[in-house]
Amino acid sequence: MILKNSHPTAGATRSPQALLPAGGFRAPWISFGPYFVGCALAAGLYFTLPVAIGPYYSRIVIDVGIAMILAVSLNIVSGMTGQFSIGHAGFMALGGYTAGMITYYGSLLWWGTAARHGGFLGVGDWFFVAACMVGGLVAAAAGYVVGLPSLRLRGDYLAIVTLGFGEILRVVLQQTNKVMENAATVRASTLRDWWPPPVGGAVGFDGIPKYTNLFWVGAFLTITVVAAYRIKQSSIGRAMLAVREDEIAAQAMGVDIAKTKVRAFVLAALFAGMAGGLLAHEPGLIISPKDAGFQRSFEYLIMTVLGGRGSISGVMLAAAILTALPEFLRDFEQYRLIVYALLLIVMMLLRPQGLFGIHEIWQIWRRRGKAEA
Repeated sequence: MILKNSHPTAGATRSPQALLPAGGFRAPWISFGPYFVGCALAAGLYFTLPVAIGPYYSRIVIDVGIAMILAVSLNIVSGMTGQFSIGHAGFMALGGYTAGMITYYGSLLWWGTAARHGGFLGVGDWFFVAACMVGGLVAAAAGYVVGLPSLRLRGDYLAIVTLGFGEILRVVLQQTNKVMENAATVRASTLRDWWPPPVGGAVGFDGIPKYTNLFWVGAFLTITVVAAYRIKQSSIGRAMLAVREDEIAAQAMGVDIAKTKVRAFVLAALFAGMAGGLLAHEPGLIISPKDAGFQRSFEYLIMTVLGGRGSISGVMLAAAILTALPEFLRDFEQYRLIVYALLLIVMMLLRPQGLFGIHEIWQIWRRRGKAEA
């Protein structure tokens, strides 16, 4: 005889709290708290830092912030998932060109000029933010396509595929049409004038409105870092780390290898595309096809390796050092590159596992505190 609902709790109505994770209920402000704090800090930097250190060093801080976003995003696919990608700059350039086209030609059509429109947090700024997000989505779509070969390839072979993506994109961007310089030309254009896209060819995409500042760099950096850390702590991140350590063992434990690899490429490309939007709108810079080349990709790969595979705080520190160091060595112009290369060699000899290895900086401090106690 089979008894139905024999379990004491069977058939009983469960409370909503019973369906929540073991951590219990989390208020929305707790989930979004880090983003609010990061944006508040970014606003503080925007209003105080240029006055305190001047425009030159403020520009260096902006460059450091963008490099951090790119290093943290590459860390998702190379550090956490263990996929050797050397085409990351291609995603950055694709997102930058996409965002630049939206703001440049959109500004010409709506306001008749490609100059910056509105003040801080004005309509022009939000138009720029939307363009960066669209650029990130386009780069994420490209990341999905590039990530598909990772299902069958690994190691050096996958690196060649990602390298090919960046070089193909660089050559394609060199063959694009000249930039349309005024609103009348844009309105009189036909579909034939938009392919290849009018983004300047080998000269680069000049004339993009310059919206990037300390606040937006800090805001996008906050989104990237918080999202990357939460991914690392989630079941998705643990699956990525398992794939990095041993794909066969991870698959035996039920990890979907294909989905994990492609997801890593998509997430990394998404954040890289948004960083490209920031780079394209940075004052004093012109985004060009060379930004999609392998040299830029190697720079971000070096940041990931020096920071530590999977360490978010480590790659952020490495990105800050490697971005700011060449600027501070300008007084030694003749020996700058030599000193820079020697420092990299010494670092790899002394700390081959990176600055923090696989750990975060607060984990190292916590261990030291326990050891001293």
